[in-house]
Amino acid sequence: MILEHAVLPVVPGRETEFEAAFAEAAPIIAGMPGFVDLRLSRSIETPNAYLLLVHWQSVEAHEQGFRGSPEYGRWRELLHGFYEPFPLVEHYREVLRAPA
Repeated sequence: MILEHAVLPVVPGRETEFEAAFAEAAPIIAGMPGFVDLRLSRSIETPNAYLLLVHWQSVEAHEQGFRGSPEYGRWRELLHGFYEPFPLVEHYREVLRAPA
């Protein structure tokens, strides 16, 4: 399993609109093969910054599967206009987990 990580810099003043659009977009990604789970968090210190964390079964499920799907066009239409600048997306593989 891999973790997709992206800090989403939303244009200031559009946070409420972004959150509504993301709520509409979330079922799109959740329905993709290889999707595991998703978390969207808002920064306390920088209120127009959001942290998106998505677990995928593989990098390919995200890169080729989701981004190569027709549904990705709708995701892009709903969300990409909110970002300034466009976010950097990276993938991580877990190397250590501390017990709860």
